This record gives sequence, C-alpha cells and structure tokens, in this order.
Amino acid sequence: MSDESIVKLGRANYMNNYSQFPIAIKSGRGIVLEDEDGRQYLDFVAGIAVNALGYGDEDEKKALLSVLESGVLHTSNLYYNSHAVHAAAMLNSLAGSDAVFFCNSGAEANEAALKMARKYGSSNGRSMLISFHHSFHGRTYGAVTVTGQEKYHKGFSPMLPDVVYAEYNDLDSVRALADSRLAAIIVEPLQGEGGIIPARKDFLEGLREICCEHDALLIFDEVQCGMGRTGKPFCFQHYGVTPDILTLAKALGGGLPMGAALAFGKAKDIFAPGDHAATFGGNVAAAALAEVVLSKLPALSEEVQKNGEYLGKKLDEIVEKHPDLCQSARGLGFMRGIELKIPPRDVISRCMEKGLLVCSAGYTVLRFVPPLIATREDIDKAAAIVDAALSEI
Repeated sequence: MSDESIVKLGRANYMNNYSQFPIAIKSGRGIVLEDEDGRQYLDFVAGIAVNALGYGDEDEKKALLSVLESGVLHTSNLYYNSHAVHAAAMLNSLAGSDAVFFCNSGAEANEAALKMARKYGSSNGRSMLISFHHSFHGRTYGAVTVTGQEKYHKGFSPMLPDVVYAEYNDLDSVRALADSRLAAIIVEPLQGEGGIIPARKDFLEGLREICCEHDALLIFDEVQCGMGRTGKPFCFQHYGVTPDILTLAKALGGGLPMGAALAFGKAKDIFAPGDHAATFGGNVAAAALAEVVLSKLPALSEEVQKNGEYLGKKLDEIVEKHPDLCQSARGLGFMRGIELKIPPRDVISRCMEKGLLVCSAGYTVLRFVPPLIATREDIDKAAAIVDAALSEI
C-alpha cells in the first residue's frame, strides 16, 4: 500500500485525537526509517524517545525469536517468568533501587507511584501531592491531574483532589505549599513535554530535604529522560539525589509497551498483595527486550554522554546562525531542544521533506531525541537539514 492509501484508511477509522503527519512507516535499519512509498528518513524522534537501539538490532531479534519459539508470550502475574525477574534484578542493580513493579506505560508507572504515595501518607491523613507547572506525567486521571498544564485538563474536570502545583526550579514556591498534609512530590529531573528544561542541582537537593522534613515521598518521573537518554543510565544520577520512587517506560521495553516503578528504601514495602496490579506487567516478550536494552545501557550511556555534548554544540551553532528564528538550545545527552520564536510545525514539516524526523515539545521547542546509537555523522546530517529548513523560512 502507498502512504496516501494508508493515511486515508487511518483517517477513516481512527478517533480524531492525533494530529498526524501524512506518512506511513514501513521499515527501518539503524536510525533510518522508510515509508510505504520508499522515502527514507533520518530518525531523531525514535518513537518519542522509545527506540533506544534504533531499528533491526540483532540482539533484540534473537530475544524475540526465542520468546516466539517458546510459545509463551504472556503468563500473567500469578506466576514468575525468568525474563521479568532478570529485568527487575538488572534495574535494581543499575539504579540502586530495592524493588520493581512492572506495568505497560509511563502513565501506569506514575499511577502506581501516586497510589504508593497516597497509601504511605494515609496512616497520618496526608494526601497532598505537589507537582509542577509545565510538567507532563501521562494521560490517565491521576497522571493527568499531576500534569501541570491546563491544556491537558480542559474538558475533563473535575481533576483528582489534593493536587497542587509549584514552579519548576523554584524551591520557595514548593516550601510555600508543603505542610503537614504532604504525601509526595512528583517531578521530572528533566522536563520533557514542558519544553526540555533540566532541573538545577540545588532544586532537586531541596526537594529531597523537604520530603525528608515532612516524611513524604520524592517521586522522580524519568519516563522520557531515563534509560540512558541523558548520558547516565538514569537522569537522577547526574545530580546525586536519590528518589523514593523512580518511574520509567518508553525505552525500557525496547519498542514494546513496558513501564516500571522502582522503589527505594522505605518505599519498598508500601504495596501489599492486592493493592495494585497490571495484567500485562512484566509481559514475557517485553521483558525479554528489556533485558537486551538494560544489558547495553551502561555502554550506551557513555556514548550518549560524548555524542550528546556534540549534539548540544551543533544545536548551539544553529541558534547562533538563526537568531531571528531561534532563542536558545538546552537539554542533556540525547534529550535536547531548540526554543524557537515561531511554532515548530513548519520547521518539522520542512525537515521531513528533506529526510529528517524531529518533533516538538511544548508550544515552541523543536525536540531532538534520537536512538541512543546515533553517531556524530548522523548528528552532522541532522544539523545540516535543520539549518537548511530554517534558512528557507
């Protein structure tokens, strides 16, 4: 089928909740995707920070084939399966956490974290959750409530009670809200959908102190910024601040749906049997791919640290060359953005026409989240295309 026929069929059968570009992806190799019409694209979206190993990774193929040959794609959590057990052990080893809950997405991982927070605080009547303006934590009701962006709340009120929002990177705004009702603070160490905004070290250190003062839980949402994307296996490792709960997803499942909530210390035993569950959590096939991704994570993180600095340098050069269209570049590792002075969609479309896939974050940021295997040569090609697209505007 052609791109046009698939797009037409999709528009006739999908709900109208996505603003999709009119191409249909058919195959991929490395970090290059090909659509149904045979056009190729250098991919700096990676399924929105999902496809860490790019496309056609041989170890992922072997892992999936092994699961298929076993005949067991799913077992439920009534029983153990070796892939999920090993993936949990690898996560705990890499993160320094003590226990893992597997689910299917970042929103589900955050829902689990919020339930843990509410249960932890329930013994003392503490239920208040502090989140941040411009944050993004998912689309389910708890996750969207703690998402500090009004556009995601519109039409879905009432939101869940006892959720308040502070200003990101502003400790005074947090202290003004924190009191004896505080159950948890949830924060992205690097805000994604809010515009690729890194946290300051003193800010995260301060949040840790506030949570300790109030016997509240500190939740780090690393659904997008975790799993090697910032040049460390986990973003919090840049800061030396350990959370009580860490949420992950996106790249964890190697392209299949998988999320996780990791518990540290006192958070380990909050859940008891029956408190929470996920039918497909720790799915055999997804866990087998997670083992592959996690086995490569330390080495990949080191490469992202080096190549991410190079990507940052190239984006700074673009900003300097196009001051009329660009305001600044920011981010960490392979999670970076250029804040534009115009809406990003026209730039994204022009880049697509020239063979580069990029996406947006917030209203004004051009986002770059390539597979973690991207090389400096790939970065040079991408930067050249963005430069050419901006030059045409």
